[in-house]
Amino acid sequence: MTNHISTKWTGKMAFESNNPSGLDLTIDAGPEDGGEGNGYRPKALMLSSLAGCSGLDVVSLIDKMKLKVDKFHIEIFAELTDEHPKYYHKVHLEYHFYGKELDEKKLQKAVDLSVDKYCGVMEMFRRFAEVSAENIYHSG
Repeated sequence: MTNHISTKWTGKMAFESNNPSGLDLTIDAGPEDGGEGNGYRPKALMLSSLAGCSGLDVVSLIDKMKLKVDKFHIEIFAELTDEHPKYYHKVHLEYHFYGKELDEKKLQKAVDLSVDKYCGVMEMFRRFAEVSAENIYHSG
């Protein structure tokens, strides 16, 4: 299967990129790099893609396992190399679960399945970065 996107320059440091979903997004550099800061930064967008990919897996598994979770979010901390071309060489994901009846064992299994088996973006990141993950549970 081949995905195709089209990305066009819209002036200064900004680009508009389409997506197979039919939605467009703007990519722009910050003022420190000659842009206006009116769009997503390319490297940070990769982290959003990673969180979205894994998050979709986890939410799907929460539903299939019939788990009770009130809120869920993912925090990512990524470290860039010092030398150009700069890339993420260390990436740490925190999966935060909130609820009064969290089944920590099953939630760990859901995250493990995403991290180790289902998330293709995670697998791509593993090709260039040291990736780690942890679950953090918030009761009440």
